[in-house]
Amino acid sequence: MPSSRLSTKGQIVIPLEIREWLGLRPGDRIDFVVDDAGSVRLRPALLDVRELRGSLAEPGRRSISVEEMNEAAAGGAAGRVGIP
Repeated sequence: MPSSRLSTKGQIVIPLEIREWLGLRPGDRIDFVVDDAGSVRLRPALLDVRELRGSLAEPGRRSISVEEMNEAAAGGAAGRVGIP
């Protein structure tokens, strides 16, 4: 069973085996979930819906088609078709 030691600053190193199992990479966020029995589970944090703010159409801003998105992605020109 992998284990780790708590530092004086309250930090731990997640063992490589666990990072690989969870698919974690540097910079990823992690959730700690405590159940009713007091057990703690560690899981990758999912995208917070608030991070999507502004990704939908705005009044006065032209929407683009799927074809335009594909062309922009293929050509590396996202900024030229109105995608921030």
